[in-house]
Amino acid sequence: MIISPSFETLDKLIRHQVHSLFLLDEIESELISNSLSQALTKTERSFSQSSNKYYKRDGEVFFSIYHSGQYCIFLYFLSRQIFLDNPGNSTLADKIYYLNKSLNGLDLFYEIKMPEAFQLDHPVGSVMGRATYGNNFTFAQLCTVGNNHGVFPTIGENVTMLSGSKILGNCTIGANVIVSANTYIKDTDIPANSLVFGSSPNLTIKQRDNS
Repeated sequence: MIISPSFETLDKLIRHQVHSLFLLDEIESELISNSLSQALTKTERSFSQSSNKYYKRDGEVFFSIYHSGQYCIFLYFLSRQIFLDNPGNSTLADKIYYLNKSLNGLDLFYEIKMPEAFQLDHPVGSVMGRATYGNNFTFAQLCTVGNNHGVFPTIGENVTMLSGSKILGNCTIGANVIVSANTYIKDTDIPANSLVFGSSPNLTIKQRDNS
């Protein structure tokens, strides 16, 4: 994977940003070093499945640390990797989660297991809750995935949430579903290969031609 401008700049930038907001001690600095390579491997795997032209350069996966969406995904993988590598000590993971929230306006907690590959487009104001997410999940700005009475959705593969859409509660969203802008789904199952819009319980569901 190409890291622009460099791996060394990325390493310094993370440390500087965390220290500027929350302070960073020597032990935490070492923890970042120990988890960085694995986080980058997961970032590369996710980016490699993106069709976005900004995620490839000359046929190789490309990561610009000054591309906010790319950096946002990387910070999620880093915070989660640090959390997984250091059970019982989540302080540094908290700091990087909060850094991501501060920079990008996205609430994506490190305890939430996102799929191997997921994409986002201008994710400001979005909140991703503790749902089950299928591979190649995509969301935009002002999207919400959350619970109703403690029950979270199950989301299939290749699901796209357009701006302002919400999926809440006891929902199973089938594969290859597009949730239209400002759609509100609550406690409703959506069949695979669908386009859905409106608000529960008065949703309109149309079959998509995926040929």
